Amino acid sequence: MNIHMDLKENSYDIVVERGILARAGEHFNSQRRVLIVTDSGVPKEYAQAVAAQSKEPVICTVASGEGSKSLEVFGTLLQKMLENGFSRKDCVVAVGGGVVGDLSGFAASAYMRGIDFYNIPTTLLSQIDSSIGGKTAINFGNMKNIVGAFYQPKKVLIDSTLLKTLPDRQIANGLAEAIKMALTSDRELFELLENKDIAENLDEIIVRSLNIKKNVVEQDEKESGLRKILNFGHTIGHGIESSENMSALYHGECVALGLIPMCDEAIRPRVIEVLKKCNLYNLIAFDWDKITEAAFHDKKADGEFVTVTTVPDIGCFSLKTMKCSEVIAMAKNCFER
Repeated sequence: MNIHMDLKENSYDIVVERGILARAGEHFNSQRRVLIVTDSGVPKEYAQAVAAQSKEPVICTVASGEGSKSLEVFGTLLQKMLENGFSRKDCVVAVGGGVVGDLSGFAASAYMRGIDFYNIPTTLLSQIDSSIGGKTAINFGNMKNIVGAFYQPKKVLIDSTLLKTLPDRQIANGLAEAIKMALTSDRELFELLENKDIAENLDEIIVRSLNIKKNVVEQDEKESGLRKILNFGHTIGHGIESSENMSALYHGECVALGLIPMCDEAIRPRVIEVLKKCNLYNLIAFDWDKITEAAFHDKKADGEFVTVTTVPDIGCFSLKTMKCSEVIAMAKNCFER
Protein backbone atom coordinates (compact mmCIF):
# COMPACT_ATOMS: atom_id res chain seq x y z
CA MET A 1 0.00 0.00 0.00
CA ASN A 2 1.20 3.47 -0.91
CA ILE A 3 0.27 6.43 1.32
CA HIS A 4 1.27 9.76 -0.23
CA MET A 5 2.25 12.60 2.07
CA ASP A 6 1.37 15.75 0.10
CA LEU A 7 3.67 18.53 1.28
CA LYS A 8 4.35 20.13 -2.12
CA GLU A 9 8.15 20.18 -2.62
CA ASN A 10 8.58 18.08 0.55
CA SER A 11 6.14 15.36 -0.52
CA TYR A 12 7.02 11.68 -0.17
CA ASP A 13 5.54 8.20 -0.14
CA ILE A 14 4.99 5.93 2.83
CA VAL A 15 5.08 2.37 1.51
CA VAL A 16 3.37 -0.19 3.75
CA GLU A 17 4.21 -3.70 2.63
CA ARG A 18 5.22 -6.92 4.35
CA GLY A 19 8.74 -8.01 3.34
CA ILE A 20 9.65 -4.64 1.82
CA LEU A 21 13.01 -4.55 3.65
CA ALA A 22 14.38 -7.06 1.13
CA ARG A 23 13.50 -4.61 -1.68
CA ALA A 24 14.53 -1.39 0.03
CA GLY A 25 17.06 -0.62 -2.70
CA GLU A 26 14.24 -0.37 -5.23
CA HIS A 27 12.73 2.50 -3.28
CA PHE A 28 15.70 4.80 -2.90
CA ASN A 29 18.84 5.48 -4.87
CA SER A 30 21.35 3.29 -3.06
CA GLN A 31 24.07 3.56 -5.73
CA ARG A 32 25.97 6.10 -3.64
CA ARG A 33 27.40 6.45 -0.14
CA VAL A 34 24.75 5.37 2.37
CA LEU A 35 25.06 5.91 6.13
CA ILE A 36 22.90 3.21 7.71
CA VAL A 37 22.12 4.08 11.32
CA THR A 38 20.79 1.37 13.62
CA ASP A 39 20.99 0.53 17.30
CA SER A 40 22.25 -2.37 19.37
CA GLY A 41 18.73 -3.61 20.06
CA VAL A 42 17.81 -4.04 16.38
CA PRO A 43 18.62 -7.39 14.74
CA LYS A 44 21.86 -6.91 12.79
CA GLU A 45 20.42 -8.52 9.68
CA TYR A 46 18.06 -5.57 9.14
CA ALA A 47 20.87 -3.06 8.61
CA GLN A 48 22.87 -5.67 6.72
CA ALA A 49 19.96 -6.18 4.32
CA VAL A 50 20.05 -2.47 3.45
CA ALA A 51 23.85 -2.52 3.19
CA ALA A 52 23.71 -5.44 0.74
CA GLN A 53 21.56 -3.29 -1.57
CA SER A 54 23.85 -0.22 -1.34
CA LYS A 55 26.93 0.67 -3.40
CA GLU A 56 29.00 2.17 -0.56
CA PRO A 57 27.35 1.37 2.77
CA VAL A 58 28.62 2.58 6.13
CA ILE A 59 26.83 1.03 9.10
CA CYS A 60 26.82 2.97 12.37
CA THR A 61 25.36 1.16 15.39
CA VAL A 62 24.48 3.32 18.40
CA ALA A 63 23.52 2.17 21.87
CA SER A 64 19.87 1.32 22.37
CA GLY A 65 17.78 3.82 24.31
CA GLU A 66 17.12 7.54 24.77
CA GLY A 67 20.73 8.12 25.82
CA SER A 68 21.77 7.98 22.17
CA LYS A 69 19.74 11.09 21.34
CA SER A 70 22.64 13.24 22.53
CA LEU A 71 25.03 15.84 21.14
CA GLU A 72 27.86 13.32 21.47
CA VAL A 73 26.20 10.62 19.36
CA PHE A 74 24.89 13.24 16.92
CA GLY A 75 28.51 14.35 16.47
CA THR A 76 29.58 10.74 15.94
CA LEU A 77 27.23 10.42 12.95
CA LEU A 78 28.51 13.65 11.42
CA GLN A 79 32.10 12.46 11.96
CA LYS A 80 31.32 9.13 10.23
CA MET A 81 30.01 10.95 7.18
CA LEU A 82 32.95 13.33 7.11
CA GLU A 83 35.51 10.53 7.45
CA ASN A 84 33.89 8.57 4.63
CA GLY A 85 33.73 11.48 2.22
CA PHE A 86 29.97 11.92 2.14
CA SER A 87 28.76 14.66 -0.22
CA ARG A 88 25.42 16.36 -0.72
CA LYS A 89 24.54 13.61 -3.20
CA ASP A 90 24.74 10.87 -0.55
CA CYS A 91 22.14 9.80 2.00
CA VAL A 92 21.26 8.57 5.47
CA VAL A 93 18.99 5.59 6.14
CA ALA A 94 17.54 4.97 9.61
CA VAL A 95 16.90 1.31 10.46
CA GLY A 96 15.47 1.27 13.96
CA GLY A 97 12.92 2.81 16.26
CA GLY A 98 12.09 6.39 17.15
CA VAL A 99 15.47 7.14 18.72
CA VAL A 100 17.33 6.08 15.58
CA GLY A 101 14.89 7.92 13.33
CA ASP A 102 15.02 11.18 15.31
CA LEU A 103 18.82 11.11 15.59
CA SER A 104 19.48 10.09 11.97
CA GLY A 105 17.03 12.58 10.54
CA PHE A 106 18.58 15.43 12.50
CA ALA A 107 22.07 14.41 11.36
CA ALA A 108 20.86 14.29 7.74
CA SER A 109 19.29 17.73 8.12
CA ALA A 110 22.53 19.24 9.43
CA TYR A 111 25.23 17.58 7.29
CA MET A 112 26.12 19.96 4.44
CA ARG A 113 22.84 21.77 5.26
CA GLY A 114 20.80 18.72 4.35
CA ILE A 115 21.19 15.41 2.50
CA ASP A 116 18.61 12.77 1.57
CA PHE A 117 17.06 10.87 4.46
CA TYR A 118 15.10 7.60 4.38
CA ASN A 119 13.38 5.88 7.28
CA ILE A 120 12.82 2.16 7.80
CA PRO A 121 11.17 1.98 11.25
CA THR A 122 11.45 -1.30 13.15
CA THR A 123 9.22 -0.67 16.19
CA LEU A 124 5.47 -0.30 16.30
CA LEU A 125 5.71 3.19 17.80
CA SER A 126 7.95 4.42 15.00
CA GLN A 127 5.89 2.68 12.30
CA ILE A 128 2.68 4.24 13.61
CA ASP A 129 3.96 7.69 14.48
CA SER A 130 7.50 9.01 14.67
CA SER A 131 8.78 7.85 11.25
CA ILE A 132 6.55 10.30 9.38
CA GLY A 133 5.94 14.01 9.75
CA GLY A 134 9.51 15.29 9.66
CA LYS A 135 10.18 15.96 13.34
CA THR A 136 13.84 15.20 14.09
CA ALA A 137 15.58 15.93 17.36
CA ILE A 138 17.98 15.09 20.15
CA ASN A 139 17.63 15.55 23.90
CA PHE A 140 19.59 18.22 25.75
CA GLY A 141 19.78 19.42 29.34
CA ASN A 142 17.53 16.55 30.48
CA MET A 143 14.79 17.89 28.18
CA LYS A 144 13.36 15.59 25.55
CA ASN A 145 13.55 16.65 21.87
CA ILE A 146 14.55 20.20 22.76
CA VAL A 147 17.10 20.56 19.90
CA GLY A 148 16.06 19.57 16.40
CA ALA A 149 14.56 20.47 13.06
CA PHE A 150 11.60 19.81 10.80
CA TYR A 151 13.15 17.68 8.06
CA GLN A 152 11.00 15.42 5.92
CA PRO A 153 12.28 12.03 4.73
CA LYS A 154 12.40 11.20 1.03
CA LYS A 155 10.53 7.95 1.64
CA VAL A 156 9.40 5.76 4.53
CA LEU A 157 9.20 1.96 4.27
CA ILE A 158 6.88 0.20 6.74
CA ASP A 159 7.41 -3.56 7.05
CA SER A 160 5.27 -5.08 9.81
CA THR A 161 7.20 -8.37 9.65
CA LEU A 162 10.05 -6.53 11.38
CA LEU A 163 7.89 -6.37 14.51
CA LYS A 164 8.11 -10.12 15.07
CA THR A 165 11.20 -9.79 17.26
CA LEU A 166 9.74 -7.09 19.51
CA PRO A 167 8.88 -7.91 23.12
CA ASP A 168 5.27 -7.37 24.19
CA ARG A 169 6.19 -4.22 26.09
CA GLN A 170 7.46 -2.56 22.90
CA ILE A 171 4.25 -3.47 21.09
CA ALA A 172 2.30 -1.84 23.91
CA ASN A 173 4.57 1.20 23.68
CA GLY A 174 3.51 1.70 20.07
CA LEU A 175 -0.15 1.04 20.71
CA ALA A 176 -0.21 4.10 22.99
CA GLU A 177 0.21 6.33 19.94
CA ALA A 178 -2.57 4.51 18.08
CA ILE A 179 -4.88 5.00 21.06
CA LYS A 180 -3.87 8.67 21.19
CA MET A 181 -4.79 9.24 17.53
CA ALA A 182 -7.97 7.18 17.73
CA LEU A 183 -9.23 9.23 20.67
CA THR A 184 -8.89 12.54 18.84
CA SER A 185 -9.70 11.50 15.29
CA ASP A 186 -11.08 7.99 14.64
CA ARG A 187 -13.89 6.47 16.70
CA GLU A 188 -13.84 3.29 14.57
CA LEU A 189 -10.14 2.75 15.29
CA PHE A 190 -10.79 3.16 19.01
CA GLU A 191 -13.62 0.63 18.84
CA LEU A 192 -11.34 -1.77 16.96
CA LEU A 193 -8.76 -1.45 19.75
CA GLU A 194 -11.53 -1.81 22.33
CA ASN A 195 -13.34 -4.83 20.90
CA LYS A 196 -11.11 -6.82 18.55
CA ASP A 197 -7.96 -8.90 18.79
CA ILE A 198 -5.10 -6.46 18.40
CA ALA A 199 -2.50 -8.89 17.05
CA GLU A 200 -4.85 -10.03 14.30
CA ASN A 201 -5.59 -6.43 13.27
CA LEU A 202 -2.15 -4.88 13.65
CA ASP A 203 -1.70 -3.99 9.96
CA GLU A 204 -5.04 -2.14 9.93
CA ILE A 205 -4.10 -0.32 13.15
CA ILE A 206 -0.82 0.81 11.53
CA VAL A 207 -2.46 2.02 8.32
CA ARG A 208 -5.33 3.84 10.05
CA SER A 209 -2.90 5.55 12.43
CA LEU A 210 -0.61 6.61 9.57
CA ASN A 211 -3.54 8.09 7.68
CA ILE A 212 -4.60 10.15 10.71
CA LYS A 213 -1.12 11.60 11.12
CA LYS A 214 -0.72 12.14 7.37
CA ASN A 215 -3.94 14.16 7.21
CA VAL A 216 -2.90 16.31 10.16
CA VAL A 217 0.65 16.95 8.91
CA GLU A 218 -0.57 17.86 5.43
CA GLN A 219 -2.71 20.61 6.95
CA ASP A 220 -0.09 21.83 9.44
CA GLU A 221 3.46 20.70 8.67
CA LYS A 222 5.25 22.99 11.15
CA GLU A 223 2.83 22.69 14.09
CA SER A 224 1.31 26.15 14.01
CA GLY A 225 -2.18 24.90 14.80
CA LEU A 226 -3.90 21.56 14.10
CA ARG A 227 -0.76 19.45 14.43
CA LYS A 228 -0.79 20.20 18.14
CA ILE A 229 -3.41 17.45 18.50
CA LEU A 230 -0.59 14.97 17.88
CA ASN A 231 0.80 16.16 21.22
CA PHE A 232 -2.32 14.85 22.98
CA GLY A 233 -1.18 13.40 26.30
CA HIS A 234 2.38 14.63 25.83
CA THR A 235 2.48 17.55 28.27
CA ILE A 236 1.89 15.31 31.27
CA GLY A 237 3.51 12.35 29.46
CA HIS A 238 6.78 14.17 28.79
CA GLY A 239 6.71 15.51 32.33
CA ILE A 240 6.50 11.95 33.66
CA GLU A 241 9.16 10.79 31.22
CA SER A 242 11.60 13.54 32.19
CA SER A 243 10.91 13.09 35.90
CA GLU A 244 11.71 9.40 35.53
CA ASN A 245 15.07 10.29 33.90
CA MET A 246 13.87 8.74 30.64
CA SER A 247 14.51 5.23 31.90
CA ALA A 248 11.82 3.73 34.13
CA LEU A 249 8.97 4.00 31.61
CA TYR A 250 8.94 3.99 27.82
CA HIS A 251 7.72 7.02 25.88
CA GLY A 252 4.42 5.40 24.93
CA GLU A 253 3.80 4.27 28.50
CA CYS A 254 4.23 7.87 29.71
CA VAL A 255 1.98 9.25 26.95
CA ALA A 256 -0.68 6.66 27.85
CA LEU A 257 -0.79 8.02 31.40
CA GLY A 258 -0.84 11.57 30.05
CA LEU A 259 -3.97 10.83 28.00
CA ILE A 260 -6.18 9.93 30.94
CA PRO A 261 -6.65 13.34 32.63
CA MET A 262 -7.16 15.03 29.25
CA CYS A 263 -10.23 12.86 28.52
CA ASP A 264 -13.69 13.80 29.74
CA GLU A 265 -14.73 11.93 32.87
CA ALA A 266 -17.61 10.30 30.96
CA ILE A 267 -15.28 8.41 28.60
CA ARG A 268 -12.36 7.94 30.99
CA PRO A 269 -13.43 4.43 32.14
CA ARG A 270 -13.44 3.21 28.50
CA VAL A 271 -10.03 4.75 27.91
CA ILE A 272 -8.61 3.10 31.02
CA GLU A 273 -10.03 -0.30 29.98
CA VAL A 274 -8.32 -0.04 26.56
CA LEU A 275 -5.06 0.98 28.23
CA LYS A 276 -5.35 -2.03 30.55
CA LYS A 277 -6.03 -4.30 27.58
CA CYS A 278 -2.82 -3.01 25.97
CA ASN A 279 -0.79 -3.25 29.22
CA LEU A 280 -0.44 0.54 29.36
CA TYR A 281 -2.10 1.32 32.67
CA ASN A 282 1.15 1.55 34.64
CA LEU A 283 0.48 3.75 37.65
CA ILE A 284 3.65 4.90 39.40
CA ALA A 285 4.59 6.99 42.41
CA PHE A 286 4.27 10.38 40.72
CA ASP A 287 6.78 13.07 41.68
CA TRP A 288 4.55 16.06 40.96
CA ASP A 289 7.28 18.64 41.64
CA LYS A 290 9.52 17.10 38.97
CA ILE A 291 6.60 16.59 36.57
CA THR A 292 5.57 20.22 37.04
CA GLU A 293 9.11 21.45 36.38
CA ALA A 294 9.32 19.40 33.17
CA ALA A 295 5.89 20.55 31.99
CA PHE A 296 6.77 24.23 32.52
CA HIS A 297 10.00 23.83 30.57
CA ASP A 298 8.37 21.84 27.78
CA LYS A 299 9.07 23.38 24.36
CA LYS A 300 5.31 23.66 23.71
CA ALA A 301 4.89 25.99 26.70
CA ASP A 302 4.63 29.76 26.24
CA GLY A 303 5.69 31.23 29.55
CA GLU A 304 3.31 29.81 32.14
CA PHE A 305 0.76 28.73 29.52
CA VAL A 306 0.58 25.63 27.33
CA THR A 307 -1.82 24.54 24.59
CA VAL A 308 -3.23 21.13 25.38
CA THR A 309 -5.58 18.79 23.57
CA THR A 310 -8.62 17.54 25.43
CA VAL A 311 -11.08 14.88 24.29
CA PRO A 312 -14.73 15.51 25.23
CA ASP A 313 -15.87 12.40 23.34
CA ILE A 314 -14.15 9.60 21.45
CA GLY A 315 -13.18 10.72 17.95
CA CYS A 316 -13.21 14.47 18.58
CA PHE A 317 -10.99 16.99 20.34
CA SER A 318 -10.63 20.52 21.62
CA LEU A 319 -7.47 22.66 21.79
CA LYS A 320 -7.24 24.74 24.96
CA THR A 321 -4.67 27.20 26.26
CA MET A 322 -4.25 26.66 29.97
CA LYS A 323 -1.84 27.48 32.74
CA CYS A 324 0.65 24.67 33.27
CA SER A 325 -0.38 24.67 36.93
CA GLU A 326 -4.01 24.02 35.87
CA VAL A 327 -2.94 21.06 33.73
CA ILE A 328 -0.97 19.61 36.62
CA ALA A 329 -3.97 20.13 38.92
CA MET A 330 -6.19 18.21 36.46
CA ALA A 331 -3.71 15.33 36.43
CA LYS A 332 -3.32 15.24 40.21
CA ASN A 333 -7.09 15.27 40.64
CA CYS A 334 -7.37 12.36 38.19
CA PHE A 335 -4.67 10.15 39.68
CA GLU A 336 -4.99 10.91 43.38
CA ARG A 337 -8.66 10.15 43.89
